[in-house]
Amino acid sequence: MVWVLLLGAIAAEVVATTALKLSHGFSKPLPSVVVAVGYLTSFALLALALKKLEVSVAYAVWSGVGTAAVCIVGIVAMKEPLTAAKAAGVLLIIGGVVTLNLTGSH
Repeated sequence: MVWVLLLGAIAAEVVATTALKLSHGFSKPLPSVVVAVGYLTSFALLALALKKLEVSVAYAVWSGVGTAAVCIVGIVAMKEPLTAAKAAGVLLIIGGVVTLNLTGSH
C-alpha cells in the first residue's frame, strides 16, 4: 500500500510539472490550477508514504522517477530533443535510486 501512495505522489508530481510548463508562467488559469492541485496532492501522498518508508529512499524514488518521467513527457509530448547528456543524466538518476533502495532497510 505504501508504494501505491508513493506512485500516486509521483504521478501527481509529473502531472503538476507538465502543467507548470503549459501554464506559461501562470498566465493560463486551468493549467495553473492543475499545478497547485497536483503539487498539493503529491506532497500529501508523499507525506503519507513517509509514515512507513525511510525518507532517503522515498524521496530518492519520488524525485528520481518523477524526473525521469517528466523527461520522457518532454521528449514524447513536447518534442524536446533527447541528447546524450540528457539520457546519461536520467540513467545516473535511476542508478542512484536503485542504489539507495538496495542499501535502505525496509
